[in-house]
Amino acid sequence: MRKTLDGLAVSSMVMLCLIWGLQQAAMKAIAADVAPLLQVSLRSGVAAVLVWVFGRLIVRDTWLKGVALGPGSLVGVLFAAEFLFVAEGLRLTTASHMAVFLYTAPMFAAVGLQIALPSERLTRMQWTGIAIAFVGIVITFVGPGAGGGAGPSAPNWMLGDLLGICAGAVWGLTTVAVRASRLSEAPATQTLFYQLVWAFVVLLPFALLSGQSTFHGNTLVWASLGFQAFVVCFFSYVAWFYLLRIYLASRLGVLSFMAPMFGVALGALLLHERLDPTFLAGSALVLVGMLVVNGREWLKFVFARQSRDGVNAKHAVDRRLNR
Repeated sequence: MRKTLDGLAVSSMVMLCLIWGLQQAAMKAIAADVAPLLQVSLRSGVAAVLVWVFGRLIVRDTWLKGVALGPGSLVGVLFAAEFLFVAEGLRLTTASHMAVFLYTAPMFAAVGLQIALPSERLTRMQWTGIAIAFVGIVITFVGPGAGGGAGPSAPNWMLGDLLGICAGAVWGLTTVAVRASRLSEAPATQTLFYQLVWAFVVLLPFALLSGQSTFHGNTLVWASLGFQAFVVCFFSYVAWFYLLRIYLASRLGVLSFMAPMFGVALGALLLHERLDPTFLAGSALVLVGMLVVNGREWLKFVFARQSRDGVNAKHAVDRRLNR
């Protein structure tokens, strides 16, 4: 029986969302010394080894047999595609923009799950949330201030933002692939291992063949790569899956929307990215829409708890009056 949120869960999610929000800024900060694509491939290779050691030798998870070449390869290729879009998008747009568009994934996952799994039907409220998020995306693209903060690559900002949306879509599709296959029964370390291995195997050759293999090592580069490999790809993902085994996923999913907010704030604070009003307005609608899509169960819980507390308070008053 999974638990509702407590202080440990909330504090853990704040920490994880801060890590995830910092991810895009960490990649963008060293992009001039190490191409984002090479960063993703290197960090994935290191993290894959760490996840294998943790899953097989430390916690000794029992991995499912017969899934490596089928669903394992599928989710691995999708994960590689997701971060291909992220890496290429970061060359054209800002870390703040990427942080928002990457986290449109729940919208695509909700639609995909409705198609793949009849039990995952969207409610009217969730469709409303998707519509709100779509309007927010349109505003960020067509508003008068759109692309104004994209820096030197401003002429290509729209392509970078589109790649961010593609990354979110592929992330959502990965969720569908896991839920609709035997991997839904597999330990989290097994699925994560497949994803990281495929990201390394696919993206490293892609980086070499596309001329993105330049590596200028310095203190900032090593610190960023260490953070991405050990903290983001290993620690945060394993911690996230561990939380999912203890707490209700719908409650945790709502808190995960702190990540893009941290991403926008850290992009502005650390990289001095300009945040125009149009982007902020559109981003707010995207986040509200995603909250509506992903937070239905949490809202039901809140309203039910308020109703229950109200009934309990009424009964307490009645008991006092009847004394």
